[in-house]
Amino acid sequence: MRPSPSDLTLALLDAAKKAGADTADAIAVTGTALSIDVRDGKLEQAERAEGSDIGLRVFVGQRSAVVSASDTRPETMQAMAERAVAMAKEAPEDPYAGIADPSLLATDWDVAALELMDPSAEPAPAELQDDARRAEAAAQANPGVTQVQSASASYSLQDVALAASNGFAGGYQRSSRSLSCVAIAGEGLGMERDYDGDSRTFQADLRSAEEIGQSAAERAVARLNPKRPKTGSYPVLFDERISSSLVGHLMAAINGGQIARGASWLRDAMGEQVLPDHMSLIEDPHRPRAGASRPFDAEGLPTRKRRVIDNGTLTGWTLDLANARKLGLDSSGNAARSVTGGVSPVAWNLELTQGDASRDELIAQMGTGLLVTSMIGSTINPNTGDYSRGAAGLWIENGEIAYPVSGVTIAGNLREMLRRIIPANDARPYLSRVVPSLLVEGLTLAGE
Repeated sequence: MRPSPSDLTLALLDAAKKAGADTADAIAVTGTALSIDVRDGKLEQAERAEGSDIGLRVFVGQRSAVVSASDTRPETMQAMAERAVAMAKEAPEDPYAGIADPSLLATDWDVAALELMDPSAEPAPAELQDDARRAEAAAQANPGVTQVQSASASYSLQDVALAASNGFAGGYQRSSRSLSCVAIAGEGLGMERDYDGDSRTFQADLRSAEEIGQSAAERAVARLNPKRPKTGSYPVLFDERISSSLVGHLMAAINGGQIARGASWLRDAMGEQVLPDHMSLIEDPHRPRAGASRPFDAEGLPTRKRRVIDNGTLTGWTLDLANARKLGLDSSGNAARSVTGGVSPVAWNLELTQGDASRDELIAQMGTGLLVTSMIGSTINPNTGDYSRGAAGLWIENGEIAYPVSGVTIAGNLREMLRRIIPANDARPYLSRVVPSLLVEGLTLAGE
């Protein structure tokens, strides 16, 4: 009988102790992944993967090392531990390194309440193929679509376990079901592409294949024959599909690693206004069926709901233990790690305050400007917040959509942009980042 992830983490800790580690923590992930690609109604590619991965972090005094493997035999784990201890002895000392004090550990959680795993049976390959085929067919039914680049359906199930020599041990299972379609409209140099997709924890929540295919096609056709507006200063409306990127830049700037290095345009902004005073940003790792929910972080600390930004004011950083120690603060319970790497702070589920107006009402309000529906590239100065990104979307004139736009660049400064955002009310509540369309006045557009 194959050992469980929990058994593997405990075996790794035992091996680390025998190899001479002072303290250690371990992670084990077993999983199944299945993906199907369809092209022209026929199966193009099918992949299935099953396996186990293990990772061990050891500490010898204030020195540490991380090793990983996909071989879970006892002799492999013994060799891993011995190698990790040898590596740690050669590593530089880090006064902030170390596992959590036992008094800080999560001791009580309800995994079932988070609904991280769909209890229904794994979908058959034929079922995934049918979903992808129906999405492709729905896209091809649009007369403006010349081809469907890809239609894919996938399923995954992971069993994750964490354990540490401070006494922590915990685990959970997580499932995911996804469907996507990429459509191409036009021909030759005039071709345009766009996509739609959905990813859910529960199969029953997934949007229909027909809806996804139709939406991908309509978006691709809407991008045909783009123009470039005159260079100037305009209001820009970031569509709900991509508006969460602005929140992503904000979260990167308050990441504890960046703050500890002094490499953030918000490094001195604790307690200052960074959003309009009627807006808050809530982090909630306990939302049922959400992609970033979890009962504890990668260092065994309890996760908790917090107001990252409260009525416009920045209240705290995103911290793991090491970066919290560097800053003289407490961890916010945001440690994450992969099997192959060390620990770093990561934000969980986020929700930005929504407004009262619909996206269409904001379009009417903005008069003349750009509705951004996709972005490419990114030039963000981490120290100043200067922002420049390539964009495509729809040009707005007199409050109405006039024509598609491509090949423009949007520029501004994130700190100034975020303080004057105007939110719509169209955020999708099931996403990990619940962010509505966001209107920002006075950005520079480089066009023709």
